[in-house]
Amino acid sequence: MAPCVKIAATKVRLICYGGGMSRALLPFVSLFCTSTALAWETRSEALCVLEHSEATADVRLTYDPGSKIYAITITPSKAWRRYPVFAIRFEGPRSLTISTGRHVISDGGATLTVSDAGFGNVLNGLEFNRTATALLGDQAVKVSLDGAAPAVQDFRDCTSGLRA
Repeated sequence: MAPCVKIAATKVRLICYGGGMSRALLPFVSLFCTSTALAWETRSEALCVLEHSEATADVRLTYDPGSKIYAITITPSKAWRRYPVFAIRFEGPRSLTISTGRHVISDGGATLTVSDAGFGNVLNGLEFNRTATALLGDQAVKVSLDGAAPAVQDFRDCTSGLRA
C-alpha cells in the first residue's frame, strides 16, 4: 500500500501511514496538511480514527482491528456529571436516538466513552444527519456534522481494511 495524504475541499483529511514513506517526513506532512477546528478528520494508523473538534466538544471514534471494538469518546467544554443513561441524538434526514447504560466517565468527568462491537447506527447517524447531540441527564452537548460524511466513509473503509 502506498502512503497517501488526501485533502478534500471540506478540509477533511485521510492520512495512511505505511509503505515507503519515511516516518521522519510525517511531522512535515502534518505541518502542511492542517485542518480547521470544524473539520472532520480520519486517520489510519494501528487504529482507525475519526476526530472532530469544535467549541462545544471534541469527538473521537476509534476502531481497533485487533479487538474489533469501536469506541466513541466525547470531551465537552464542561465536565460531565454522572447519570445512569447516556444517549446520542442525530438530527437530520435520518434522525435517530441511541441510548446505553454502558458508558464510562473518566478524567474527573472530562471524558465520556462508549465502546461496542458494532457501531453501524452511530456511523449512519454521523454520516447522514446535520447534528449530533450527546445527552447525559440534563446535559446536552451538540456538535455539527457538516463535512462529516466523507470522513465517515473513509473511516468505514479503514474498518474494512481498505485504504485510499
